[in-house]
Amino acid sequence: MQDGVLALAVFALSLVLLAARGDSSGDTRELDALGVLLAAAASLPLVAWRRNPLAVFVVTALASATLNGLDYPSGPPVGPTVALFLLALTPERARVSRSVIGAVVVGVFAVHVGAVAVADDAFPTVPLLFGALVWGGALVAGDRVRLRRARFAELEERAQRAERDAERERRLAAAEERTRIARDLHDSAGHAINVILVQAGAARLLLERDPQRSRAALVTIEEVARETLGEIDQLVRALREDDGAGDGRIEPPSGLAALGTLAERHRSAGLALEIREHGSRRVLAPAVDQAAYRILQEALTNAARHGDGSAEVEIGFRPGGLELVVTNATAPGARAGAVGHGIVGMRERATLLGGSLDARAGDGSFRVACELPYVEDGT
Repeated sequence: MQDGVLALAVFALSLVLLAARGDSSGDTRELDALGVLLAAAASLPLVAWRRNPLAVFVVTALASATLNGLDYPSGPPVGPTVALFLLALTPERARVSRSVIGAVVVGVFAVHVGAVAVADDAFPTVPLLFGALVWGGALVAGDRVRLRRARFAELEERAQRAERDAERERRLAAAEERTRIARDLHDSAGHAINVILVQAGAARLLLERDPQRSRAALVTIEEVARETLGEIDQLVRALREDDGAGDGRIEPPSGLAALGTLAERHRSAGLALEIREHGSRRVLAPAVDQAAYRILQEALTNAARHGDGSAEVEIGFRPGGLELVVTNATAPGARAGAVGHGIVGMRERATLLGGSLDARAGDGSFRVACELPYVEDGT
C-alpha cells in the first residue's frame, strides 16, 4: 500500500514538472502520450522496489534518460533519485555486491547525462554537476538512514541481551538462595530431631525415677519443636514463588551469640559439653557468624548422635580468621567417620566463604576442624 502511494506520488510530481517546463520552454517537446508513458516508466516501477531496488533504479533511470533524449524538458529525475535512495537504504535486497551496484549506478548515470548531451547537442556541464549532486545526495542520505537503523537495531539487541543476562543472573541468584535455604532447613530439622529424640528417651527413662527431670525434658522438646517449626515455616515461605505477602526474605539465622542456648540444650540432653574460646572476641560479618553457628550445630548434633556422651568445642579468634574445632570420643561401633549430608553441608558452607573444613576420625575420637576467613561487613 505504501509503495503504491509512493509510486503514484512520484508519477504525479513527474507529470507536473514535465508539463510546467514544457509550457515555459518553447525549445522543448510538449508533454504528450509518449511523454506520459515514459514518465510512468520512470516512476511507477517504484511499487516493486522491495523485490529488487537495483532493477527498479535501472528501469526508472533508463526511462528518464529516454525522456531527456527525446527532447522532453530536462529536470530533476525524481523517479530514479527516489529509487537510488531506496537502493542505498537496502543494498542487501539487490542480491549483488556493492562493487556491482556502484558500477551499475555510474554506468546508468553516464547514459542519463549522455542522453541530455544528445538532446542539447552540447557538453552537459550543468546537467552533469546537477545530476552528480542530486544522485550523490540520494546515495549519501540512503546510506546514512541505513546506518542509523542498523545502530538502533544493535542498541535494541544489546538492551534485550542485557535484559536476558540480568534475568539469567536473577535466576542463578534465586537458585543459590534456595540451595542455602534448603541447607538451613536440613541443619535445623536434623538438629531438632536429634534433640527431640534424645530428650524423649530421657523423659521415658526418668518418668518413674525422676519425674521433675522428665518434665524438664518434655519442656525442652516443646521449646525445640516450636522454635524449629517457626524457622521451617519461614524457610518454606521463602521457597514459594507465588508468595505475594512479602519480598521473599527471611529472618537471618542465629549466630555465635546463640551458642549458649545450643549448648544448654545438648547438656540437658545428656551431652557433657565443654566450650573454650581463644583470642580476643570480635564482631563477625553476618555470613561468617551464621556459618559458624550452623557448623557448630551440625558438629554437635553428630557428636550427640554418634559419640559417647561428651564433646569439646574450641573457638579461636585468630588474626587471619575464625577457627572452630569440635572433638568428641566415638562410641564403639559408631560410624562417625562416614561422610553424610551433614559433613558435606558444613564443608560447602566453609568453602563458599573461602575457608576450609576437615572432618576425620582417629584414635577413638572424631574431630571437625574449620577455618573461616573474616569477611568485612559491607555496612
